[in-house]
Amino acid sequence: MAELTGSDFIHDVVREDVEAGTYGGRVQTRFPPEPNGYLHIGHAKAIVTDFGVAEDFDGVCNLRLDDTNPGTEEPEFVRSIIDDIAWLGYTPGRVVHASDYFDQLYAWARYLIEQGKAYVDDQDGETISAQRGGYGRPGVESPFRDRPAAESLDLLERMRAGEFPDGSRCLRARIDMQSENMWLRDPVMYRIRHLSHHATGDHWCIYPTYDWAHGQSDAIEGVTHSLCSLEFNSHRPLYEWFLDQLPLEGAAPKQREFARLELTHTITSKRRLKKLVDDGVVEGWDDPRMPTLRGMRRRGYPASAIREFCTAVGTTKNTSTKAIEEFESFVRRDLNATAQRRMAVLHPLRLVLDGWPTDDEGQPVVEHFELTNNPENEADGTRKVPFSGTLWIEADDFREVPPPKYFRLSPGREVRLRGAYLVTATDVVKDDEGRVVEVHASYDPESRGGNAPDGRKVKSTMHWVSAGTAAEATVVLYQRLFTAEIPGQRTGEALDDLNPHSREVLSGCRVEPALTDAAPGEVVQFERLGYFAADPTTPMLFHQTVGLRDEWAQLQKRKG
Repeated sequence: MAELTGSDFIHDVVREDVEAGTYGGRVQTRFPPEPNGYLHIGHAKAIVTDFGVAEDFDGVCNLRLDDTNPGTEEPEFVRSIIDDIAWLGYTPGRVVHASDYFDQLYAWARYLIEQGKAYVDDQDGETISAQRGGYGRPGVESPFRDRPAAESLDLLERMRAGEFPDGSRCLRARIDMQSENMWLRDPVMYRIRHLSHHATGDHWCIYPTYDWAHGQSDAIEGVTHSLCSLEFNSHRPLYEWFLDQLPLEGAAPKQREFARLELTHTITSKRRLKKLVDDGVVEGWDDPRMPTLRGMRRRGYPASAIREFCTAVGTTKNTSTKAIEEFESFVRRDLNATAQRRMAVLHPLRLVLDGWPTDDEGQPVVEHFELTNNPENEADGTRKVPFSGTLWIEADDFREVPPPKYFRLSPGREVRLRGAYLVTATDVVKDDEGRVVEVHASYDPESRGGNAPDGRKVKSTMHWVSAGTAAEATVVLYQRLFTAEIPGQRTGEALDDLNPHSREVLSGCRVEPALTDAAPGEVVQFERLGYFAADPTTPMLFHQTVGLRDEWAQLQKRKG
């Protein structure tokens, strides 16, 4: 068994079973998403838990696609789930489907009918739902509850053969209509749906419910510990009841629940996320503002940072919402250690160095400065960045009339150009509307490398890009997709809190030439600006990943 770095109630349960030899010392988990959408940050927590527990106990974790609802499931979602799990860094022991077990589930359903534990109900879903009662309200037994087993078996076969229309009949477990646990009030096991299935085609027209398929699939696979999110806590008695009725070989799987992961300014409801896509609020499921793993990947969040954050959150029994700033601090820390440094100007303003030398043909001399790729990792080496007498600087880095405590470039003020020279602004060129479009400056040729030989100090260092060799890029800036910390808390509808200014596209940005070689998906640090990810498919398009400022640390200071 791998050395455990910590302890929580999930690990304690598994450890006790291992030590007791409950499953012969074996540990097997599973991650069972329904392929009806893309995985999101909440799923990441479950993935890290399911695969992590198996890894910690030298066990195995399967990926099981819970494909019991053909009306919403598609092969595209199956492929995306498999790909996202691989991107997060996990390899399933096997990739299986609940539909792989449809024959066995059907055979066990017949067995329960024979044992007097299930029956076919001729009532529609609305009637059945009303008869279940509610908390503090008794349930009403179906008039078909005592139907002879032979009759239910015949009807079930005819349901399977496609003789009846959707919703006209269902198979229900016969448990206790007066149970305080609503899930035990004769739950539905099979419903009629004349729909083609992505894996089984038209072979079936009755499909098992989640509660009937889930625990039994665990048992068929040999799962030892079925780890679920907290909303399935009330399902556990039903999970255990089904398994208790069946002739299983060996110990039944054990279900345990842990709290979901929720982030501020974020929603994980598949229905609402789908609406954002369908209504064109976002570009798609991989929009960098989306909490899907596809969106986070495109935005540049490292898989390692997601794993570390989910591990740090841990498995608890109490649901809480984590600050998105805390999550971003994990992203920032990871990228700080790995991202290459580059210079980019998002709002270009031309800076002309008067007196810059020219060559024999009258062309400005191009120098090269050697700059560090990543000060956190010496092995990343250096790069040569071209420099000439005409540069691009950020428009915000110059003020003709500087406000108080403004230390960047202004008339008569000297600043340092990163790794290059000390320069002093001398004049400006304005357009017909009076806007500054060009700044002229003198430079100190003795300050090559950015330091004056006489030791004089400057209060500001600015990044730049040489105009003659700069590449043009499009950069997309992002704010929170939702303005409220808890979307929908005020009105009851999360989409009411959408931020209409969550995305800003900047065209005509100027970047150093090295960025033309950025690999698809590569994340780099734009010096002084933040971390940005190269789009996976569109060259010279960069998505803002996260800023440089540690907002989480600032929040913690304010709380202290």
